Amino acid sequence: MFLQDLEDCKPFFAGDNTLLREILHPDKAPLNLRYSLAHAVLKPGLASQSHKLRTSEVYYILEGEGKMFINNESANVFPGYTIYIPPEAKQYIQNTGNTDLKFLCIVDPAWKQENEVIF
Repeated sequence: MFLQDLEDCKPFFAGDNTLLREILHPDKAPLNLRYSLAHAVLKPGLASQSHKLRTSEVYYILEGEGKMFINNESANVFPGYTIYIPPEAKQYIQNTGNTDLKFLCIVDPAWKQENEVIF
């Protein structure tokens, strides 16, 4: 059995300027996984930096409200929303609320810095 407490995951600012905690990553734990799972926080009024990944990504909104931008489309997002981001899609998310925007990020295959381009 493998258990991970979010509080035990060291926070860091990702290349897109969101505060991340990597919960599961095959390079950081002896797990047979293809994907990585991270917890992200974006403060009110801020947006992540526009970027793209070579791999697919999924966001699951936990708290707060925001606006998701993928290529030429945008949509308001709220707790309980799931967003699929295809490989090579230019993307960013903006916190449009008054509280922290918190969401989970699943990257498949697992996130690697060399697979990300920041604009």
